[in-house]
Amino acid sequence: MKQFEDLRASELYCPRCKVARPVREKLLLVLPHSELHDYRCAACGDSLGSREVKAAPIVAPRPGTGG
Repeated sequence: MKQFEDLRASELYCPRCKVARPVREKLLLVLPHSELHDYRCAACGDSLGSREVKAAPIVAPRPGTGG
């Protein structure tokens, strides 16, 4: 669904802490068509998941349009 494309986690369950904890999002990798982000527990620092953000497609101007 379009409405969930930009969903970001604020809390996730941490197996080490055994409770849902706030997370910090860290940019791991920038690729030509996406970015990979890692979610880390704010309390213990364990990695709790990841999120891939797709880049918007780059649209080249059509020849003869002057742009």
